[in-house]
Amino acid sequence: MPSETDGVMIILSSPSGAGKTTLVKKISEDKNYEISISHTTRQPRVNENINEDYFFVSELEFQRLIKNEEFLEYAKVFNNLYGTTRTPVIEKLNKGKNVLFDIDWQGADQIKNKKLDYKLITFFILPPSKDVLFTRLSNRHMNDEVIAKERMEQFERDVLHWINYDYVVINNDLSKCYEKIINLIDAEINNGSKDYDIDYIRKHVEKLTF
Repeated sequence: MPSETDGVMIILSSPSGAGKTTLVKKISEDKNYEISISHTTRQPRVNENINEDYFFVSELEFQRLIKNEEFLEYAKVFNNLYGTTRTPVIEKLNKGKNVLFDIDWQGADQIKNKKLDYKLITFFILPPSKDVLFTRLSNRHMNDEVIAKERMEQFERDVLHWINYDYVVINNDLSKCYEKIINLIDAEINNGSKDYDIDYIRKHVEKLTF
């Protein structure tokens, strides 16, 4: 059973471009939650800081970590490997720190299946529409339309995993989306009432997948 003195694990997943990374950073800054920094084999983006946004490693080093069973979760996403090492996460949780994970559905499934003795709250972030998502992806990958289209094709598959999460939140307005997540986290931790309409979410998913 989770201890009252332990920290809570909070997972945010989303299709590429829905805004989970921005939300994770905002929650961490405002609430003083710890962000679990993932290892990845991909190259840094221009706005990313090494050993702050990710630990950027070679595929050889990543495979060594897999062999030594050091990952809490890992997955291949868009031909690159991403993974969360176990020890730093457990140390933070044992010190009573809440830990945020910016990971995809594959990693979320792995952590859920491990059934660790810590409270776990999972969120899936969705865009308001496919048009908005394509605009965001096109702005991010403005020099490569092929990448934006590849991400949109992946979205069609990723969105189907919404049902496996505790909560789904639509990121139409960043501030409102953030407030919704914070209110749900507080309600979960303090056993408060939750403002959550699963039927509304189900209808929104139907629109996105139509």
